[in-house]
Amino acid sequence: MSQSSTSPDTAKPPFAEQLTPNAALNEPKPSYVKLAMRNMVRKGGKSLQHFFLTTVGLLAVLIGLAYLTG
Repeated sequence: MSQSSTSPDTAKPPFAEQLTPNAALNEPKPSYVKLAMRNMVRKGGKSLQHFFLTTVGLLAVLIGLAYLTG
């Protein structure tokens, strides 16, 4: 009987190929800001309209609170 030249400590496990990462897994996920900017560019004027409506609403709430507490 012949013995193999590799010892059990240096032998690769049968699932070693599954442990290596793929190229697609190495790509980082886009950040939240990048996704939001892409979405804003895609939707165009609707995002700007919502932004200005939110700004006006927030200013109205702050001015109303200042009036009530002043």
